[in-house]
Amino acid sequence: MDDQLVYIFADESCLGNQFKETARPGAAAGLIEQFSERTGWRRRDFAHFEADTTNNRMAIVSGIEGLRALRRPCKVVFTSDSQYLVNGMKDWVHGWAARGWRRKGGPIENVELWKRLCCQAAQHEVEWRWVRGHDGHPKNEYANELAIRTATERRGIKPKSIESNFGTWIEDEQDRGQFLEFLDMPDTRLFQPARKAPTGSN
Repeated sequence: MDDQLVYIFADESCLGNQFKETARPGAAAGLIEQFSERTGWRRRDFAHFEADTTNNRMAIVSGIEGLRALRRPCKVVFTSDSQYLVNGMKDWVHGWAARGWRRKGGPIENVELWKRLCCQAAQHEVEWRWVRGHDGHPKNEYANELAIRTATERRGIKPKSIESNFGTWIEDEQDRGQFLEFLDMPDTRLFQPARKAPTGSN
């Protein structure tokens, strides 16, 4: 097991999407974890709140904030249930950057956030993985609950991250009969990083 490998499970929330004439509070949040053969799991939580936002904005911000919490260049497996985020970072940003941050169909939605995320991602080797939301993946569900709670309480986590509550959360969930097949073991799949992110300054 490579001690440099970091796993980030992120999700986003936007409350009041059905309303068009009112502020829609939202959040980006997630779990950062790293496994050591000697010491086991080390886990941190991050959460960012915005008073008026969208799901797409918060998906990108989950990448910015998750990677920003890392203190040094890392090999990162970043997992999200947002196809917008995962497809954007695996494919779209390279074409946009090559065309001077333009696209054929018109302006790029959230272009400044995409540029900020590219600047963060370029500091690391990142594999972007998609997981289906609300499909029984415990770490995705934990990130989802953290994002909803952050949006509801209208406050994020400062500083960049704090000690994670995932261990207690999964025990409580299993006591209620959820995620009984979950084993708290490192992922053994081969690390397959995406192309290096383009710089966001072009």
